[in-house]
This record gives sequence, C-alpha cells and structure tokens, in this order.
Amino acid sequence: MRQGKRRVGAPGRAGKKKGPHLGQRIFLAIVGTAALGLGVSLLALVDTEPTLAQGANSQAVIEKAFPNSNKCKRCHERVFEEWETSPLSRSIHSPAFRASLDAYLNFSGGKDKALCFRCHAPHVREFPDHAQLFVDQAKAGDPSLDGVACSQCHLIKQVDRSKHPPEPKYELGSKTLYGPYKDFVQNLAHQSMELGLFQKSDLCLNCHQSVPTAGNLGKANDLLGSWDQSLAVKSGKECQSCHMPEQVAESANGEKKRKVANHTFPGRIGKLRQEAAKLDVQTKIEGDKTTVTVKVQSLVPHNLPTTHPAWASVVLELDIKGKNLRTVFSDKRVYGRVYANAKGDKTVFDFEATKVLEDTVLKPEETRVETFTFPTPKDTKTFDVEVTLNYAPISGPPSFLQRVEAESSKGSQDPVFQPIEIVKRVENIPVK
Repeated sequence: MRQGKRRVGAPGRAGKKKGPHLGQRIFLAIVGTAALGLGVSLLALVDTEPTLAQGANSQAVIEKAFPNSNKCKRCHERVFEEWETSPLSRSIHSPAFRASLDAYLNFSGGKDKALCFRCHAPHVREFPDHAQLFVDQAKAGDPSLDGVACSQCHLIKQVDRSKHPPEPKYELGSKTLYGPYKDFVQNLAHQSMELGLFQKSDLCLNCHQSVPTAGNLGKANDLLGSWDQSLAVKSGKECQSCHMPEQVAESANGEKKRKVANHTFPGRIGKLRQEAAKLDVQTKIEGDKTTVTVKVQSLVPHNLPTTHPAWASVVLELDIKGKNLRTVFSDKRVYGRVYANAKGDKTVFDFEATKVLEDTVLKPEETRVETFTFPTPKDTKTFDVEVTLNYAPISGPPSFLQRVEAESSKGSQDPVFQPIEIVKRVENIPVK
C-alpha cells in the first residue's frame, strides 16, 4: 500500500478511529468469506490431488497385473454377462459387505486392512501395501476395482493346501491365463493353458473353507465340514459340478459352441438351491394332540448353511392353519452357528468370534428329524400343514441392519432382508 493512502479503520483527521460503514462491512464480510472459502478449496485441492493421483497410480499398477474384467468382456461377452449376474461380481459392492467392513475396521482399529479382501478381492494378497485403496473403493459404493472377477481366478496356477485356509499362488508377469479346456482358441490377447486345478474343488478352497476369527476356533469355524468324505465327492463330483454346471455355448465371441462352464455360480441365489434339501412330512392325530414329524435331508456335500457370514442360517418353519386358513400354531428350528465375542456376548461378525455357543448346522448329506407337537385344531374338518425350509434374512444389531439399509439403493426392500425359499411342503389333513 502506497504511503499517504489511509487504510480503512486508520485514525481520521480528528484523531478518532473510524470504522467502515454498514455497506462496507457487508462487502468486506462477503469478500473475506469468499477468500476464506477459496483458501479452503485450494488447500483441499492441494491435499486431495496427490491422493487421487496416488490412487489412480495404485489402481493402474494393480490392473496391469490383474486386468479389469471389462477388458475380458471384449472377447468373452457371454461369460462376462453370466458373471455379472453372480454374487461374485458383487463381492465388494454389496451393502452388507460395506457395513461389515466398517464394523471390522472399527473392531481392529484399522489394523490389517487387507483381511476382508483376501477373499472378497483376493488380488490384495499381491498388493498388501495398497490395501487402503481397496477399502476406499469399497466404501465409495461403486468401486471400479474388481473384487472376484476373471483375473482373480484365471491367474491362479496352484493352491497350497498345506496352509489353512489354502493359499492361491498367482502367475503374474506373463500373458498366460489358465483354465480347464484343452481345445482353447489361439488369440492375440493372451496365451491359454489347460490346468487340471480348474476342474478340482481345490480352486475354491482358499476362500470357501474358513474365515478369520478373533479366536482359534479350528474345526468349529470350518465352513464346509467333511465335504471330502461325502458320497458326492466319492462319486467324482467337485464344487464345479454344481456351482459351475456344464452347458453348450461359446466361450469367446464367435467361436464354435462346445461344452463350457456356467459362470453365474448358482447356490443360495439361483435354482440350484431347490436341489439343496428334501422334506418328508408325517402328521399323526391322537385326539386333542397332533404330532408333525419332519425329516430334513440335506442333499449337498457340505455344511448347510456354510456359516459365513456368521449370521447365515437356514430356518425350518412349521405353520398350522385351521378354520378360514387362520394360523393356529407355528414353530421353527434354526440351523446355523451362534458365536460369542471376547466379552461373551453373541455376535454375527466372524472377526469378533472367540467361541461357538451353539452349532446346529446340517452336516454334509445329513438327515435331521424334527418333531412338533400341538393341540389338534378345533371347529374344522381339515387343517393345513405348511413346512418351509428357507435361507434366513440378514440379522444382527439394529445399528448394523440400519447401516445395511442405508447403504442399499433398495433400502428395506433389499433382498437380503427377505427369506429365500429352498423347499416347501403343504398338506391338507382331515380331522377324524
């Protein structure tokens, strides 16, 4: 400021301090606020630009080793479209995963940020220093990083079963992708190699055999049970037999149709669940007392349910409907595991579990007999016996369920809040 110019608020001719009039004060307030906002914005840019750039660089490094599935789509459109409808494609997208991830990070104090991603985005194993990027992308709700996609499976060269859980070994730095086919088509995008591993259950074990817990639960946290001793496995079946069933289709765009594996990964979602169990219902009326006996036969060669996440359970529900189809009796049995945390409180989070309080899981190919006794319905010539086996909706503390609902674009209508029917039997019983 040049000499002789009097600043606003400097002493006036009479020697008194003269402040700005009202209009000047308003103007200065606006300018000051704008300047402050500009400063904050500039600081924010200074702070975030390197972070964004680092994130972009990290993602570029990761996707150089594990190409994004969108690149595979160019030549494998049918396979991509099947995968896109599967639960695997949403492994780091789902509201339940994001809410659980937050719960884990709070529980661990931010330690071992890669833990959840070792299965939900297994390539984090090769990039542990970039774990924060996986966290940030998952929390954003619409990650551009893949979770479980093409590269995360087709770059596996072997699985080390001496580790628990088994550990995948990736073949990085080459253009070779592995798969189950001898008659692969030569192409310019990548080399292909047949690998027997892709027709073996070993391929799936690294993510589906067990999950980390706060305590060493050993077999108590074995998700599959004695699957390798099941009749299905002894007859030659592998995980892929049911969860990647063969179909006649093209693998790459325009190639001749042949037997290929389905990539929708049917299970809890899909028609395959209707083959998971069988119900046999017997009703016996003895005067004022009626007994319903239900044989629940698991048809799968692994535990039903596999208890990850820890709230996963299957529920057998009995409803007796009397006159005017009014429910006069209902009861249920729950198949699953109840865990306790270090304080002894029940928890639905695997990472908190230190103890198993109850284990009612249906073991591989097990038949369980359940008996229900109730008063014989009155004032009716017949009554209905309804028996349903469902995958139960998501459960947990209210704060967790509210978070899942808030994270979902469908809110309370999200399918995770609804039971999923496996099998149902309805019989009309005459009252003698």
